[in-house]
Amino acid sequence: MRLRWLLAGASMAVFLACGGAHAEDSAAADCSNATTQMDMNSCADKDYQAADAELNAQYKKTRAAMLEIDKGLDSNLKGAEKALLAGQRAWIDYRDGECEAEGFQARGGSMEPMLVSGCKATLTRARTNELKQLADGQGN
Repeated sequence: MRLRWLLAGASMAVFLACGGAHAEDSAAADCSNATTQMDMNSCADKDYQAADAELNAQYKKTRAAMLEIDKGLDSNLKGAEKALLAGQRAWIDYRDGECEAEGFQARGGSMEPMLVSGCKATLTRARTNELKQLADGQGN
């Protein structure tokens, strides 16, 4: 009985050690030449994370521009920053729902995370451009 527990523990240790090594390999994947689905999923997620960081930086700039607009308006006309916030929240709901729907092309499969992350990266970059245009006064 004791041998069985020892073997089970050793098996678990090997499994965890290999899993960790594989995760490290995936984290260091060459995204210009990803070949496994795990690497492609990881690279798609990295791409989305980069796009999201760009969006967050642009959102701060656009918010500052909206606050500046509000500053020059009479109190009964203010609301640019509030409208931006409402629009951004609605856009996040749209992005998440749209990309979840796109993921259904491979629902439950190993490719689903790549589809969802790819969709999020694409829509996030488009939104970043929209926010830039809004901040630059080209929102029409």
